[in-house]
Amino acid sequence: MPEYCRTERDGRVFTVTIDRPEVLNSLHPPANVELGEVFDEFCADDALWVAIITGAGDRAFSAGNDLKYQAAGGGNLGVAPMGFGGLTARSDNFKPVIAAVNGVAMGGGFEIALACDLIIASENAVFALPEPRVGLAALAGGMQRLPQQIPLKHAMGMLLTGRRVSAREGYQLGFVNEVVAPEDLLPAARRWADEIVACAPLSVRATKQCAMASLDGGSVAENMSRPYDQVRAMLKSEDFIEGPRAFAEKRAPEWKGR
Repeated sequence: MPEYCRTERDGRVFTVTIDRPEVLNSLHPPANVELGEVFDEFCADDALWVAIITGAGDRAFSAGNDLKYQAAGGGNLGVAPMGFGGLTARSDNFKPVIAAVNGVAMGGGFEIALACDLIIASENAVFALPEPRVGLAALAGGMQRLPQQIPLKHAMGMLLTGRRVSAREGYQLGFVNEVVAPEDLLPAARRWADEIVACAPLSVRATKQCAMASLDGGSVAENMSRPYDQVRAMLKSEDFIEGPRAFAEKRAPEWKGR
């Protein structure tokens, strides 16, 4: 059983809850390694199509790096193979991941959320990359992902000052998909997950792979002509036939994921 998180399977949806509320769900190297293994399980399981990650309690999604643990270890960051939260250095996952942000998402906690495909935020959520204020930098992808996801000047304003941004401002800036009341957070995240599950899973993965690859640069024509293994899998799948057939027969499709 995981020690630093809880997991739940419900149909096609896999929910991961960071479970260190006594330290605002901040993460130390053992927790990051464990979360990496948990998301390895998600990626490898064909029965799971969407993941939701959240934090235990209502105070924090994750306060980021466990600075007290780091200080006690002489400053060693102990970077996990798949990065912070098992997500920030992961490039092998084309299944959607949703961040359900309850409370504080600081530093590495915000970087976990930025590494997800959607961010659903509670009204009490607060986002920041405050690393420069403590002699660090957002090394888990925050410096790269935030300028990709919102206008550059707004991103630099957050990165260079470490200022805190509310859920509402995050929505206005464009890195939050939806803001809901605290009690509605997980139901809202599940609603988004269910809408994704209603789609053909191989189509979803092909879409994610193409969209993420386009962020590396290049023209539309260049990106369209790249070889994508997830697109090849979609074109060869039973679902590629099932979708049009279900449409013609005026019924809901029965996706196989193969």
